[in-house]
Parts: sequence; structure tokens; C-alpha cells
Amino acid sequence: MPSLSIVILTRNEARNIVDCVRSARFADEILVLDSGSTDGTPELARAEGAKVSISSDWPGFGPQKNRALALATGDWVFSLDADETITPDLRESILAAVREPGAHAAFELDRTSSYCGQVIRHAGWSPDWIVRLFRRDAARFSDDLVHERVLVQGSVGRLQGELLHRSFPDFETVLDKVNRYSTAGARSLAQRGKRASPAKALGHGLWAFLRTYVLQRGFLDGAMGLALAISNAEGTYYRYLKLWLLQREGATGIPHP
Repeated sequence: MPSLSIVILTRNEARNIVDCVRSARFADEILVLDSGSTDGTPELARAEGAKVSISSDWPGFGPQKNRALALATGDWVFSLDADETITPDLRESILAAVREPGAHAAFELDRTSSYCGQVIRHAGWSPDWIVRLFRRDAARFSDDLVHERVLVQGSVGRLQGELLHRSFPDFETVLDKVNRYSTAGARSLAQRGKRASPAKALGHGLWAFLRTYVLQRGFLDGAMGLALAISNAEGTYYRYLKLWLLQREGATGIPHP
């Protein structure tokens, strides 16, 4: 049977890493690439049986995931985030795909995400088909600093079962991620030569709210759908406002989100 590696990026994921690694124990290899955790994440991962490597710098999500991919030894690779867990149904589907992939070089799955404890069924979060399983010699990650994607050479099939994503366990996490990801997003836009202004930042933020709450029917998720639409709008507004400030300051560098 072809071998399977599961790769995980971490930084201060002590609250999540144990459940994450335990859900991945069916793999031949669990590889964690950590970038400066100070909360004991590497030690917790090792205690659960993962191989842990330490990265001394942060080049962005896409490049960092390619580093992890280069460390993997399996014929197939599954990319797992530290705040995600693999359900039993998905585990069986992954193993079946690795055994008999047919003509496919990769497989996508439906991810179920929660916001402050509530599963979100609309707002652009569901369905959420993402490529996570792929033949190691047929795919790599894009070089995007944030919101990277898998670039596949070949056809993509579909897996059964859900990947559970505890995206925002509480509102403190929402505020923290809005700040960190908007900073990383602004850097990424700056590297691509994008320009912004306060007016453009406001316009992008308003559009993000309307898209999430109205067009993607976030209102059907109740109060949490409204809260999610507002935080999406804030994150988008701050991303473009920070881009404008970067233009004024001439700043460079890639922060870790």
C-alpha cells in the first residue's frame, strides 16, 4: 500500500495540537513544522507521536507549507491545519483513496468550520471544498503568503466525510486573527503591487459585509452569522487600510499571522 504523510504547521497551538495529532494517527508519518512556539506545542506534538521540525523564520504560509512538503516521505500527503481534526468517516475515505486513487492525483474534501462554538452553514463557509490530499510528486503549494492553495498536476477527486475546523473558538481569537491576518494580507497585497486608500478600504469592507451577510446568506446563521459578517468586514477594511499605511511608510517584511 502506498504510504501517507500528514503535515501540520504550528505556532502556539497548545490548545489544539493534541486533538489534531491524535486524529491523524492512522498515517504512516505525522510531520509537524513549528515556527517559534513558546507554549509547549512541539513537546505536546512529540508526546503524541509526531515528528517535529523547527523553522527559524517565517516566509509565509505557502512557502512554509512547501518546506513541510519537502520534509515528508510518504507517497501521498495530507495537509492538516493545527485547529482541524479528521473525522472517522474522512479517515476511512482518505485511506481508500490512497489505496485506490484511480486516475486522480489529488482529492478535495468538505470542511466544516465553527465560529465561537457555532457551526456555520452559510456565509461562504459551507460547502467549503478544499484540496488537502495529493500525490507528493504531483502537487505543491502556491507561494501566497496567506490563503495559499494546492497546485495539482492531474485530476482531482472527492473524499467523503468531514474535516472539522475550529476556526474561531472564542471572540478573543476572532480579534487576534483579524489583526494578524489583516497585517499579513496587507503585506501580500503590497508585494503584488496593489494600492489602497482609506476610501478603498471602507468600500472593500462594506462589500465584504454585504457579500457575507446577504449574497452568501450569512443571515441564515442567526446572530453568529451577523457577527461573522462584521468580523469579515473588519478584517477586509483593516487589510486595505494597513496596505495604505504600508505605502506611506514604505515598510517591508512578512509577519507571522
